[in-house]
Amino acid sequence: MIKTNWMAAGAAAAMLLAPGVHAQSTAQLPAQATAQAPDLHVMISGGFTAAYQKLAPGFTAQHGARLKTEHGPSMGKSPEAIPNRLARGEHADVVIMVGYALDDLIKKGMVDPQSRVELADSRIGMVVRQGATVPDIRTVDALRQTLTQAKSIAYSDSASGVYVERELFTKLGVPALAAKAKKVEKIPVASTVANGQYEIGFQQVAELLPVPGVTFVGRIPEEVQSVTRFAGGVPVKAEHPAEAKALLEFLAAPAAQAVVKETGLDSVPH
Repeated sequence: MIKTNWMAAGAAAAMLLAPGVHAQSTAQLPAQATAQAPDLHVMISGGFTAAYQKLAPGFTAQHGARLKTEHGPSMGKSPEAIPNRLARGEHADVVIMVGYALDDLIKKGMVDPQSRVELADSRIGMVVRQGATVPDIRTVDALRQTLTQAKSIAYSDSASGVYVERELFTKLGVPALAAKAKKVEKIPVASTVANGQYEIGFQQVAELLPVPGVTFVGRIPEEVQSVTRFAGGVPVKAEHPAEAKALLEFLAAPAAQAVVKETGLDSVPH
């Protein structure tokens, strides 16, 4: 289980990472306010993680709340998956995940429906191992040819992988590609391409860009693209719902959009 604590030490960095957000270090806050600041427990899936990691110190600096973060996919059978964590009673004040998976938690009564906040849109991209020839995927025909020639293909166990497995190969007119494609669970798809296990990897762009040892080829063509909405919500059993709502509003604010785009996501249309 991976845990990350975002403390006030990141305040200075946050001022650079979130233009327009005027950060105040918790060291400058009144001692009583700092002492009373809660620990917010956040569960987050991969697509929004890079943006969250850059923006989180700014929230801590402004609000004093310390963020304790658990990472896991938005869906699937793994114990780390956010729905499975909540189902077995793990505590969370905020969940950030694929929008339709969040909607399922709302329908089950696990997340407050009034707390849903739209955060970003995410598109699927492709990587190859660093140093390998970069293939052409700028058109549907080029993508089809690249995948037909590839020896092995990897995709994730979350939203992008569900689309690749169930729809992409069929849309390309080559369902037989599924025979050389493999679902990668729990770990970044790009890491298995970096170590040579697979020739090509598909995942949401924001999850591919941070991984070393690979070359980002680009997004797949819009004609066969799948856009995943990421959203956040507050579980009905959250201990600090007001602070949780403030975090989601901070992540969705106009001042956060430069970081959202920098990490490979698209701002939500308003």
